[in-house]
Amino acid sequence: MKARKPKTLRPTLPNAGTAAWYRRKLEAEIQAMHKSLVWWISAKYRASGLAMDAVEVDVERLQREMERLRQQWVQHFGDLGKRLARMFARKVMGYTDYNAKTAFKALGLTVGMTLTDPMQQAYQGVIGEQVGLIRSIAEQHLSQVQRLVMESVSQGRDLHYLSKELRARYGITKRRAALIARDQNNKATATLQTARQLEMGITHGIWRHSHAGKEPRPSHVKADGEKFDLRKGMYLDGKWTHPGCEINCRCWYSPVLPDFLQND
Repeated sequence: MKARKPKTLRPTLPNAGTAAWYRRKLEAEIQAMHKSLVWWISAKYRASGLAMDAVEVDVERLQREMERLRQQWVQHFGDLGKRLARMFARKVMGYTDYNAKTAFKALGLTVGMTLTDPMQQAYQGVIGEQVGLIRSIAEQHLSQVQRLVMESVSQGRDLHYLSKELRARYGITKRRAALIARDQNNKATATLQTARQLEMGITHGIWRHSHAGKEPRPSHVKADGEKFDLRKGMYLDGKWTHPGCEINCRCWYSPVLPDFLQND
């Protein structure tokens, strides 16, 4: 006899609105940092006479001032990360819990959502990852800006040339922020959804490939429709992983209902 297809709960896909909100928040802070840096660097260039010509400049003093500016913005993004990460995690958890409630309600079941120890651990894990990533946005951007300024000074480049290089770096940082917002929304949704479902007795899922993206991972395409253990994930490309948890992975999964609900 042909094996019966298991019943699944309606899946929770990442909320595009949350990703867009997160991206806008990050981009607003990046823009503020960029404007401040451009204003400061332009003022230093003009004051030193470097705006148009290569002249002698106190490089050591400029390095000290750049380092002080870098530390100020890294501290700002560190503080921002703590606030923004909590807001983001609350949004994702609220969304995943609401979807779980409505999915069970469609089956005629009422479930409660409390902040259990496993959920608290998953929630704090999401927050911790965001804090580190948000701080890294500033650290990477400022390190590159510092390098561009010192190279420009040492090579006698004018302000027009440096401004063009700073705009290019700004674009790179914005694109990284957009990637972080999208990927972390996918990963946080998968992480919190899985933690919640495990405590409800749901231990398996059906891997679903998104069929999106220009260069899909062959292993993820092959995994489409396969059943896996939520406690471990699926073993792909030499490691255990979950849908939506790798960079640019847009896969998701359908939760398999517990055995006692399979016959309803």
